[in-house]
Amino acid sequence: MINKVPVLDLKDNVAVSGKSGQRQTYTPLKSVYATSSDPVEIANNLKLNGAKEVYVADLDLIDSNGHNLHQVKMMNTILPVIFDGGVKDFESYTFFLDYAYKVIVATETLESLDELQRIFEAFPKERIVLSIDIKDNKLYSKHLDVSLDKLKRILKYLDPSEIILLDISSVGTNKGFNKELLDEFEEFKDKLIIAGGINKESLKELEKEGIKKVLIGTSIHNGEISIL
Repeated sequence: MINKVPVLDLKDNVAVSGKSGQRQTYTPLKSVYATSSDPVEIANNLKLNGAKEVYVADLDLIDSNGHNLHQVKMMNTILPVIFDGGVKDFESYTFFLDYAYKVIVATETLESLDELQRIFEAFPKERIVLSIDIKDNKLYSKHLDVSLDKLKRILKYLDPSEIILLDISSVGTNKGFNKELLDEFEEFKDKLIIAGGINKESLKELEKEGIKKVLIGTSIHNGEISIL
């Protein structure tokens, strides 16, 4: 059975929701798992309903506009957190390990491939999740200028335990996963975590494709998809 990991985006100390990565338009999250947008309350109820881990993105940290680390640390005492705080380099990765069980290194914020290699040389792979961020079918990054082909060669060399394939353009749209993107990373299928736009129909298709884990935000919080 496919493992459904709930997604929580944090901004100004509350959980928020929005579409296609347009963070300035995000609004407080209305989730069937809580009476408020308090991320700690939501995490508690997600656990009670069968969640085994939770993906948390600190949008303030990623945008260099404050942080929500107190909430992240509290949530990590409830459920193991897969955390995206906008890792830029070895130092920021190391810092975030105090707040979450797994720390994401995302192409959006990573400053260089050398820093990525430093992280993989120093820490257990079980605590590193590499996120390949795609927008409009191109690699999305503030600092890296690398083709998908070169990136795939690097992935083969580093051999990460888990790779998030995130289609930012599909986030919050509920329109289904990006099949073209999945085909592009076919050779890494056993490591992939698919994210962005996943709906009920997507789950059956992804299971047929052999995908073991997905990140789901909108469809879990509106009750369309159950955790178990």
